[in-house]
Amino acid sequence: MKRLEAIIQPYKTDDVREALKQIGVDGMTIYDVRGHGRQKGHKEIYRGQEYEVDLLPKTKIELIIADDRVEETVNAIVESACTGKIGDGKVFIYPIEDAIRIRNKDRGEAAL
Repeated sequence: MKRLEAIIQPYKTDDVREALKQIGVDGMTIYDVRGHGRQKGHKEIYRGQEYEVDLLPKTKIELIIADDRVEETVNAIVESACTGKIGDGKVFIYPIEDAIRIRNKDRGEAAL
């Protein structure tokens, strides 16, 4: 099993959710987060004062996926979140040792 963590533009959240739904991926956790990478933020003017906005709004999506579904899921995320512009985001993949469904104590991929 793998944990996928995708950091994307907030306005792409519905597109990514729909793409994941199309391939049969239902379970996910979505967070509203702030941060920056190479984008480094931007300057805004408020009441005549210039401010550096270096933490930009992003959406973080976490999923636990069976090993044989990882590439398909990553492709769905990347295709639906991509605009071709800086700040589109990143996907990180982590190994998961085990999963347990609390309700009936299923373990491993059966718990997903």
